[in-house]
Amino acid sequence: MSKKFEVVVLGGGPGGYVAAIRAAQLGFKTAVIEKDNLGGVCLNWGCIPTKSLLKNAELYDTIKNHSDDFGLTVEGLSFDFNKIIQRSRGVSEKIVKGVEFLVNKNKIEKVSGFGKLTSAKSIDVFDNDGKKIETVEADHIIIATGARPKVIPSIPVDKEHIITSTQAMILKEQPKELIVIGAGAIGVEFAYFYSVLGTKVTIIEMMDQIVPVEDKEVAQTLARSFKKRGVDIHTNTMVKEAKVKDGRVYVTAEKKGKELKLEADIVLNAIGVSGNIEGIGLEEVGIKIDRGHIKVDKSNYTTNVPGVYAIGDVIGPPWLAHVASHEGIICIEKIKGMHVADLDYGSIPGCTYCQPQVASIGMTEAKAKEEGYEVKVGKFPYSASGKAAAAGEREGFVKMIFDAKYGELLGAHIIGSEATELIAEVGIAKSLEADYETIVKTIHAHPTLSEMVMEAAGNAYGESIHI
Repeated sequence: MSKKFEVVVLGGGPGGYVAAIRAAQLGFKTAVIEKDNLGGVCLNWGCIPTKSLLKNAELYDTIKNHSDDFGLTVEGLSFDFNKIIQRSRGVSEKIVKGVEFLVNKNKIEKVSGFGKLTSAKSIDVFDNDGKKIETVEADHIIIATGARPKVIPSIPVDKEHIITSTQAMILKEQPKELIVIGAGAIGVEFAYFYSVLGTKVTIIEMMDQIVPVEDKEVAQTLARSFKKRGVDIHTNTMVKEAKVKDGRVYVTAEKKGKELKLEADIVLNAIGVSGNIEGIGLEEVGIKIDRGHIKVDKSNYTTNVPGVYAIGDVIGPPWLAHVASHEGIICIEKIKGMHVADLDYGSIPGCTYCQPQVASIGMTEAKAKEEGYEVKVGKFPYSASGKAAAAGEREGFVKMIFDAKYGELLGAHIIGSEATELIAEVGIAKSLEADYETIVKTIHAHPTLSEMVMEAAGNAYGESIHI
């Protein structure tokens, strides 16, 4: 006997559970199917637990290297690696319990198991042994199965010596040497964490800069900071193979036509993610796949099969939790018949939580010029900020990019303390189509880090007071 709902969400990550909650708020009888804990990779093995690890590293680094700057004397400083890991897991568990509370509060039925579509209106649910538990029927099915670390044959993950981000946050022992393959947000965050704790870290990136999606000046500043920490960085470098021998990992790469050989205790594969499209019935139902992701209309997230929708990482980049959540909300509200704006994929903030932090929104300077804009660029350094100086955080800058013709805000790029918080102001400004003058004329409290946004906007037009 099957259970019937108006909306069923397949996957309980930040796209799925948010879509389910919004559906329940709008009066739909709703269920969410999830084989593991609610919260998906983000809450269990990604966004939340990694931020716990990074906070530990930040505190340790501040006390170890900067306590004297604050007139503090600390003797016998040390850390317990296993306790750091345990704290991270504890933080994750508390957040997951919070999500479970919200799902119950909104009277959403959680169906535990692996879901597979059998039609546009039904999903069979299986247990871990592959035994069918039940069938769930729905008027609307939303696929939110997320993604997993990408694995390629030349870097064979064994979860012991060659690992992914999942294993990187639960290692039983701290590695003495770590090679990180891939210098996107995940790669540089783990590179920061382990290097601060004393691991010898090497980063390999095939593109010409670390954090490849970020502004070139930001990437250069971050690279200098990492090198000061003793991190070795190899850009324009392609990994040919990684092999395990006698408990060591040997990496062969090619850098500018020359062979490069490296070795370490552990290699972290951080080359990207792949959508979870296998085994969920897409082929049987006839749902179209495009380059490994479910193809959807990004105005309402419909697939080519009426009544079936998809959101989040499973529909491709940008692979960000907050994007999945907003896609889920928009999808549900459009199912309800509400008139809501499409998601502006050109105004999505991206954040990297190493130190110094990196955050951005909109176009880079290079992209704006490539698109044919004549630009005005304003910068303001942390070293000129009174609040940053008082906090001992003088590394970094705020960079604002405007269309010279109309003063339209095209993009912003921040590297430095609390960059991931500061970017929200720029996000609001961009969503309201603010120009430089709006930002400059908005009174910012003093002393704050947010003043740097105002000053950078002013600098683009020769109006900055403090530089």
